[in-house]
Amino acid sequence: MNIFLREIRAYRKSTIIWALALAAITIVFLLLYPGFTKDVEATRKMLSGIPAAYRNALGLSLDNFFTIFGFLGYLFTFVLLAGAVQAMGLGTGIISKEDSGKTSDFLLSKPVTRTKVLTGKLSAALTLLAATNIFFSLASYAAARAVSQTPFSAKTFFLITATLFLVQLFFWALGALFAVIIPKIKSVIAVTLPTVFVFFIISTIGAIIGNENVRYVTPFKFYDYQYIIAHNTYEWKYVIIEAVFIILAIVASFIIYLKKDVRAAS
Repeated sequence: MNIFLREIRAYRKSTIIWALALAAITIVFLLLYPGFTKDVEATRKMLSGIPAAYRNALGLSLDNFFTIFGFLGYLFTFVLLAGAVQAMGLGTGIISKEDSGKTSDFLLSKPVTRTKVLTGKLSAALTLLAATNIFFSLASYAAARAVSQTPFSAKTFFLITATLFLVQLFFWALGALFAVIIPKIKSVIAVTLPTVFVFFIISTIGAIIGNENVRYVTPFKFYDYQYIIAHNTYEWKYVIIEAVFIILAIVASFIIYLKKDVRAAS
């Protein structure tokens, strides 16, 4: 039984839908870019009426909003939210579905270890997220090239789009941990949406009140687009913080899953 391929087939349609939706949102928004830059001063005057705190919460910087990177960075406030829902839903659902579907005892009765089961499932989820991001990044890049009237750095562009995958990794790991900790998840959405929105609200409130410490607790603020645009790299301390969390979450998931009691189907 190839669990990896089984899960890829099971989630391929939903992954295609997510990839198309994320790309479509970005492409449609990028098509508006020429309209915003047609009369920069008029647009700047309109946007300056928004309080600075709320502009910060939305990732809207008047210093570079009228560049393709600044425009994309503003859009990513919403793209990351959608991508986080996809990632956590996948990380949670791909594991918990055996409990909710009462197939855990059947799956584990096969000549395959629990380690291989969990590895196959997590690897499949990771592969599906990677495929989503490859398609999304390439489609977004093509759209940006089409609408931008000035040359821009492909490296900086892909550094920005790659933050979607990085934030998704956080929620993928968190979703896996929730799936093995919570005894029986009847609705993946009921777990995913509140969790993602709590992190998003924390990041928004932190930006509004100007509290930089919030960046240490929410992945939505790990990657600052203004910093990426200015330095063409990430702030590595936040990359390390996320990497440590992911490693701990995945290791904990394996430990709990290996010792977890499996209810027989009734």
